[in-house]
Amino acid sequence: MIYDIKLQITYQYANPAVGGRHVVCVMPLDMPGQRVQASLLDITPRPEERLDRIDFFGNRITEFSFRGPHDSVAFTMKARIERLITPSLPGNAIALPDLPATLAAERNLRADSPLHFLSTSVRVPRDRAMTAFALGALHPGMTVAEAVVAVGSALYRHMKFDPKATTVDTPATEAFAKRQGVCQDFSHIMIACLRGIGIPAGYVSGFLRTLPPPGKPRLEGADAMHAWVRAWCGPEAGWLEFDPTNDKLAGEDHIVVAYGRDYSDVSPIKGTMRISGGQKSKQAVDVIPLAG
Repeated sequence: MIYDIKLQITYQYANPAVGGRHVVCVMPLDMPGQRVQASLLDITPRPEERLDRIDFFGNRITEFSFRGPHDSVAFTMKARIERLITPSLPGNAIALPDLPATLAAERNLRADSPLHFLSTSVRVPRDRAMTAFALGALHPGMTVAEAVVAVGSALYRHMKFDPKATTVDTPATEAFAKRQGVCQDFSHIMIACLRGIGIPAGYVSGFLRTLPPPGKPRLEGADAMHAWVRAWCGPEAGWLEFDPTNDKLAGEDHIVVAYGRDYSDVSPIKGTMRISGGQKSKQAVDVIPLAG
């Protein structure tokens, strides 16, 4: 499937900001199963400094800064992406009881090493309740891949999607206790569950093609950025991606932007600036399919 993707993020400040340094992570990855045919990121006003680079995990990062006062910042990302993937469980995933010994023998410390995704991270705690929840979804004889799907599906049944229940700063433990949240919460909780039972798991930031209700027109800008989970299933099987918000393996409707340990590694924008007063933000996303 080929998609045209457009993301617009605008920040409007109550009073002019003086200076500012920012890091943006919104450009889709070029990788096996996903080909970037064209992409660009436009920033308004034009920053005095800009650096486009690749981070440790292979994500496309843009750093930029302003020296003078400005009362707004707008980002527009456009990309044409070819997504070629048929989701399926890997047949060569190792048995779940064999995972500890396999990880103990792992010597790879590159970006795709499972060892980076075993411990707690900024947004993913080690939580007894989540570990117990994950253990309750397992049964004897499972492979790691089957365990990942079982935990993700159990979480989908346990949680309710509610965009008003949490904010971007809500801890995973709070969202789990509420049984409510958005894709970020679902993903952080699933990662905590998997790490709690010894399965390396990380956070995937991206876009999801959404369909309007039957008989309704597609609304421009109504799509959104999305998040899901990837988990390591063994040396031969590699990484499996699962979307707990929708109870499905990530497939051709999921466009990858970045991989990290949690949201803090791949947040769309972060930075610092000098400002007084508040700010308002607005985001619009379009994921438009062009061809199969």
